[in-house]
Amino acid sequence: MHLLHQLGPLHDLPDTPEAYDAVLADVVEQALARLTPEGNLEHPDCVDDIGDTSLGVTSLLALAWQRQRTKDPRLPEAVGRGLRFHLRERVFTEDNPGYPNLRRRGSGLPYARYVLEDGAHPIGDWPSTVWALLQAVNILGTADPIVPDEDRRELVELAHGYWLWLTDATFFNPQEAGNQAIGCVVGGLMLAGHLPTEEGESVRARAMSLYADEIRARRVRDRGALLPPEHGGAYDNNYGPISLSFLAQAHKVSGEPVFAEDGDALARYLDARLTVGGFDIGGPRYSEQHSGFEAVLGLRHFGRRIGADLGRYRGDTRWGRHAVGPDGAIDGHFAFMLVWQIQDATRWHRTPSRNPARHQLRAGTVSVAFDQRMTPSLVEAAGTYYLPAAVNRQHGFGPVVDGFLLSRPMGEVRVRDIESDGLSAKLVTKPVVGRDHVLRHVRSLYVTDGLSLWTTVAVERLDGTPYLLAGLPYATDDGDRVRRTAEAAVTSAGPLRLTHPRADGVDHFDARSETTQELAAFALAADPRGYGNPDEGWRHLVASTALEAGPAPGAPQDLHVFAVRYGSPGPLAPTFADTPAGLTIRTEAFTALIGNPAGDARGEPALELRRR
Repeated sequence: MHLLHQLGPLHDLPDTPEAYDAVLADVVEQALARLTPEGNLEHPDCVDDIGDTSLGVTSLLALAWQRQRTKDPRLPEAVGRGLRFHLRERVFTEDNPGYPNLRRRGSGLPYARYVLEDGAHPIGDWPSTVWALLQAVNILGTADPIVPDEDRRELVELAHGYWLWLTDATFFNPQEAGNQAIGCVVGGLMLAGHLPTEEGESVRARAMSLYADEIRARRVRDRGALLPPEHGGAYDNNYGPISLSFLAQAHKVSGEPVFAEDGDALARYLDARLTVGGFDIGGPRYSEQHSGFEAVLGLRHFGRRIGADLGRYRGDTRWGRHAVGPDGAIDGHFAFMLVWQIQDATRWHRTPSRNPARHQLRAGTVSVAFDQRMTPSLVEAAGTYYLPAAVNRQHGFGPVVDGFLLSRPMGEVRVRDIESDGLSAKLVTKPVVGRDHVLRHVRSLYVTDGLSLWTTVAVERLDGTPYLLAGLPYATDDGDRVRRTAEAAVTSAGPLRLTHPRADGVDHFDARSETTQELAAFALAADPRGYGNPDEGWRHLVASTALEAGPAPGAPQDLHVFAVRYGSPGPLAPTFADTPAGLTIRTEAFTALIGNPAGDARGEPALELRRR
C-alpha cells in the first residue's frame, strides 16, 4: 500500500521558464475548452472551495497573455468574460446564514463563499475570501493591457472590499490557521500598491499591524523555533510549507525584514524535521498529507536563503503544477501560488546545509529528526522510516522497565554534535525519573557513516528485565513513492524482537495492517477527519508494533547498555569499557568515548569519536 500524498521530491519538477510556459499553454487550452457562454471557468464538478476558482483560472490566462511573445488573440476576450462572470455571479454582499465569525452584521461588504448555497458550509468563507483577494490582485498586476479601465476599477474596489470584510467585518483568522492569516496579510500588501496613496498606506500599515499583533505575537514554540500556529498547533506538514510560500511572497512584495527572519526560522525548522528522503509526518490538521506546487515558492526561496536542500520535501505531485479535480483537470484554487512561482526566478539550492542542527542528525542517506524533548520523532536508514513506538500509552525511543518508558526529561537535556573521519554523531544526555522516583541519566549516542545508523543508549542499571524501545518500522522509500511496511533492516547487540499489539481496536496500531498512521490518528481524534487534531489523536495510542532490543552483553556492572544498528544486516558485537573519563564503546565501524553524565567543566556533554 502506497501513501497517497508523499510522492516525489518537489525539486524534481522542471521549473525552467520553458517548462512553465508549457504549463500555461496547457491551462489555456483546458480553460478555453471549458469556458461557458456566461464566462464560467470553474471545474464542472467543483462544489466546495468554489468562490475563487473561476477567478483563479482567469488570473492564469492573464499571466499567459503577459508572457506570450506571440499573443493569442483568444485570451483578451476570455479574460474579460471570466472576470465579469466573477464580478456578476461570485460576489456576495449579504451575510451568509449561520456564519459564526462576523463582528459587524449587515456590513454589505463583499466576500467569497466556500459553498455557493446559503448556509451550506459557511465556516470556509474566510479563507475563500482570502484566496479570492489574492486571485484579484494577481489579475491587477498582470492584465493591464487586456482589462478595460472600467472593469479594472471595479476589480480594485472589489479587492478593497474583500480586504475590509476580512479585517473589519469578521474576526481575523477565525480558524487559527497560520497559512490563511499570512495569506490575508500578503493580499493587503499587494492590494496597497493598486490603491490611491493614502488608502494604500493605510492598508499596508494595517497589514503589518495584523502580522505583528495577530500572527507573530501568537507564534508557538517547538523544537527551539517560534512558528506561526496552524489550526492550533505549532506545525502541520501540509500547511507549514504553504505558510513558508506566503512568507516568501510577503518578503518579495514588501521588502520587510521581519518576513525574511520568520521565514528563515520556519525553513530551518522544516529542514531539521525533514528526512533525507523528504518524508515527514505529523500535524494538527493532517499527519501525512503533503502540499504540492503550493509549497514550491517558499521551499525554493528560503532554501536558497538558508543554504539547505528544502526541495527534497516529498510533495503531492498529483498537484505538481496546479490544483486539479479528481479527473486531473485544472482547478483554479491556489492559482495565485502558481502565478507567484512562475514570476519568481529563484532556483533550487540542492546541497544539504552543513550547519549542525540541535534537532537533527543527517549524513548521506541517514537522518534522525528529534522532537522538543530530544527523543527521535522520525528515523531514516536504508530507505526505511521509523516512527516512535508506543507502549502502555507512552510513545518514544528509549529504555523500558516494568512497562515504563524512560524518555521524558526531568531537567535540562544536553546535546553534543561532532564530525570525525567521515562520521557524524550526536550525544544526548537526558535526566529521567522512573516509577521508583530515582533520578537516572540516559545517554543516547547516535552515529552514522551516511549508510547505517548506530544507536547506543547507556543508563544506570535497572531492576527487572529492561529493553530498548527502538522504533516502529512504518514506511519505505519506493523510488518516486512511499509505501507502508512492517519490515526493518535492524541489528542489535542484545536480543532483538519485533512485536505487534496483542489487542485489537483503534488504539492499537499494527504495522502489518494497511491502515495508515493518519487514518489511525483521526480515528482516535476528538473531532471528525479534517477537523480533529491527528497528533492529539495519535497520543491516545495504547500500543503499537515495536522493535525491542535487550541489553548488550559485556556492559559495565553499574550500567545497562543497549546497542542497535539500523540500515544493514549482519552481526553487531560492540565492546564496552568503563573509564574515569566515561564509557568507551568499540564497534566494527568506530570507537567512541561518551563522557560522564555530569559533563565537562561547563556541564556540556563530552564526546570523542574516531573511525576504526
